[in-house]
Amino acid sequence: MLAGKNLPNILTVSRIFAVLIFVAIASMAHTNFIADKEVVQIIRFIAVALALLAGLTDLLDGYLARKYHWISDFGALMDPLADKIFVTGTMLMAVEYRLIPAWIAIMVLFREFMVTGLRTLAAKNQVIISADRWGKLKTALQMTMLGIAGIAWAIDGGTTYLHTAAPFGIRLWYIWFAFMVGIVIVTLCSGLGYFLRYRKMLKN
Repeated sequence: MLAGKNLPNILTVSRIFAVLIFVAIASMAHTNFIADKEVVQIIRFIAVALALLAGLTDLLDGYLARKYHWISDFGALMDPLADKIFVTGTMLMAVEYRLIPAWIAIMVLFREFMVTGLRTLAAKNQVIISADRWGKLKTALQMTMLGIAGIAWAIDGGTTYLHTAAPFGIRLWYIWFAFMVGIVIVTLCSGLGYFLRYRKMLKN
């Protein structure tokens, strides 16, 4: 029973290590380190699979904690931190491989750390800020964006599919860029909603 209660925490910690391993593998997945392109592609698929697995642990540990009430102070502290490490690590790698513009990653990370600060302040006032519908939509869109970027990168580094491909006569990069801008808008609006909802606490 004790092992079951600790399962969400184990998944949370495993997500942190998975992201660190992903960053290490993804950093070497190009021809500057490995000359064989086929080997590079295999390494990319391994890295993306590891990142997707880490993302699934986020859904699973939250589901288990809510369903079986396996909630702990450690989980309440580490789960949001693991999420930030996941988003930061994957986005920085996406920026490095020109899959996501740097300013988009900065805007997303700005929101994430601002809301983390707000949650820290709320915790000192014994207030728990749970994710609302906007927050859940933001997370779903971000995961979708990172998943698409990861798959495109695994196939050919992302350069063909996202920068040069033009289905239906429209350059794919423009569609991808519009999608990312939409995610940034949702992300910032979700963060602003938290600050508006808890503005009285900020004033105090």
